[in-house]
Amino acid sequence: MIKNYIENANFEDTGFSYTLSLISGKYKMIILYCLMEYHTVRFNELKRYIKKISDKTLSQNLKELEKDQLIYREVYPQIPPKVEYSLTERGLSLMKVLDQLCVWGEENRIKEHHDENSL
Repeated sequence: MIKNYIENANFEDTGFSYTLSLISGKYKMIILYCLMEYHTVRFNELKRYIKKISDKTLSQNLKELEKDQLIYREVYPQIPPKVEYSLTERGLSLMKVLDQLCVWGEENRIKEHHDENSL
């Protein structure tokens, strides 16, 4: 019975799959986390925060996050142009999920660290 259920199920139709499609990749969650922590951030600040990311890769990730309506890009009409990134309401609503990943990581990293010390 469960075999039929699994054979007829389609992972791509799940909410989990949709969420992963928005935040998958090496940098998107890091970008979102940075915006959650620092609210409004400029391109070069993001680059310094992430460290080993090319301009092209950062730019591509920002464009995808903006297209998915998770971040807002504000361009100030000045010379040189000033561009700032921040979370949209939709992006903010995703932070509850990312925050839980942080909580889990903190709890389990500390536990792992304590386990090593007790050996």
